[in-house]
Amino acid sequence: MAITLAEAKVGMADKVDQQIIDMFRRSSLLLDKLIFDDAISPGTGGSTLAYGYVQLKTPSTAGVRQIGNEYTPGEAKREKKTTQAIIMGGSFKVDRVIAETSGGVDELAFQAEQKIKATANYFHNAAINGTSASSGAGYVTDTFDGLKKLLTGTSSAFTTTLDVSTSALTDSNYNAVLDVLDDFLKEFSEKPDMLLMNSKMLAKIRACARRAGYYNRSADGFGRTVEDYDGIILCDAGKYYNGSQSVDVIPVAANGTSPVYGVKIALNAFHGISPTGSKIISTRMPDLSAPGAVKEGDVELVAGVALKDTTKAGMLDGIKIQAAAG
Repeated sequence: MAITLAEAKVGMADKVDQQIIDMFRRSSLLLDKLIFDDAISPGTGGSTLAYGYVQLKTPSTAGVRQIGNEYTPGEAKREKKTTQAIIMGGSFKVDRVIAETSGGVDELAFQAEQKIKATANYFHNAAINGTSASSGAGYVTDTFDGLKKLLTGTSSAFTTTLDVSTSALTDSNYNAVLDVLDDFLKEFSEKPDMLLMNSKMLAKIRACARRAGYYNRSADGFGRTVEDYDGIILCDAGKYYNGSQSVDVIPVAANGTSPVYGVKIALNAFHGISPTGSKIISTRMPDLSAPGAVKEGDVELVAGVALKDTTKAGMLDGIKIQAAAG
C-alpha cells in the first residue's frame, strides 16, 4: 500500500500526532512529497525491518530484423535487492517548572519541533549518503543505501565540466548549464519529480533559469516558496548537525563542484519504505500532571528508501559552483 505523510495524518485521531506530522512535512519538502510503501512487518521482515524488492537496472530494447534473420537478443536486466527502514529520532527532557513557566514560548513544543527538524535532516542525509555497510568516508553507515551509493558507477551517473562559480561565468555559461541539465533530464525513462541539491547549487540553477526566463516559484499549503524547473521541484537537501557544526547533506567537493540528484517518486521508481499500519512517525509528549520533576518526550521516524528502477533516478556532477579549496 502506498501512503504519503498527508494521508497518514488523516488516519490519526490525536490532534498532537497530526501536528507532529505537519511539523515533519514543513521541515522537509522531500518527506512531504515522498510516497511510502508501508509494507514492512517485523513478523515477516525480522527485527531489522527489512524490505526486499527487484530493481530494474537495464531496460529491454527493441529493433528491426530482415526477412530470414533473427532479432539481436537483448534482455532487460534486474537484480534482487534488500534495504531496510531505520529508527530515527531522539528524546528530550524538560523540567516541569520550565515547561509551566515558559510563557509565550511553549518549551515542550519548541523541543519537539527542534527534534523533528534534526530527525528530518538525518533522514535527508541517509537518503543521499546512507549505506547499509561501511563504504568509506562521506557515508552514513549502518542505515540504508542512499542515492549516492545507489547511483555511483551506474549508467545513470553523468559528469560535465561547466563553471558558474562567479556572476560573470554564470552570465557566460547559463545557457550551457541549462542545456546540460536538459540533456540529463532526457536520460530519465520518466520525467523526474524532484531535483535534490545543496543551497549553493540551487542558487546557481536559479540564477541560470532566471537569466533564461525559465524560473518559476509558487507557495505551497504551508506557505513555503517552492521553486521548479520545467515543473520539476528544486529541493535544497539542507544541512545536518554532525555534533560540532552544521554541514551540507550534499557537500561541495574540494574542486568546487557538487552533484545534483534527480528522482521520479513512485512505487516503481524512488520511494520511501515504512512499517505497516501507517506507523511512520510516532511521538510521546510527557504528562505534566504526572509525578516527577523532569519530563521526557521523544520523536521517532521509522523509514528508509528504495530505488526500483535506476532509469528513473540520476546523478549529475561536475558543475563548478565555487572556487576550488586552497
